[in-house]
Amino acid sequence: MVSTRKLSHHEIVHRQKEKIKTPRLPLQVVLNNIRSLYNVGSIFRTADGVGVEKIWLCGITGRPPQKQISKTALGAQESVSWEYHPDALELIRELKSRNMRIVLLEQMAGSIPYQEFEAKAPLCLVIGNEIQGVSEELVSLSDAAVEIEMSGLKNSLNVSVAFGIVAYHMRQCLVKER
Repeated sequence: MVSTRKLSHHEIVHRQKEKIKTPRLPLQVVLNNIRSLYNVGSIFRTADGVGVEKIWLCGITGRPPQKQISKTALGAQESVSWEYHPDALELIRELKSRNMRIVLLEQMAGSIPYQEFEAKAPLCLVIGNEIQGVSEELVSLSDAAVEIEMSGLKNSLNVSVAFGIVAYHMRQCLVKER
């Protein structure tokens, strides 16, 4: 039988403080030209839960401090390392030179269902614009592309929701690798 007692806020906070001692995963995320500050904040919050090492904010992507980011991040913008870089293409080249594997979350010829992707460190997940996705220039520098298969009439999910699904899959792979 499942326990029927909810944890108190104090118990949850105490449990999280113990988990904070665990090192972050060798997973970085590039947000390139994300228009919605609410999406940025939501990605920060999910990245904190996943244990992402760093978020790179590129192009027009908004950066803290901003009210809309804070509203959805709920403080995660303070706990996840982040840095702004104006040019995602230049950044990706730099990360590749550090032997980081570049993986796009994008629907394209050759992309595989995210569940089939075996994440191995060090890894960088690239998330593109809500409408246009990842630029062609970034596609040419990628090592792999993953996608979320859709069954409905819509061809994609909200960018922050899609990030959450794929990031937790990558977390599972990277935790097993430790």
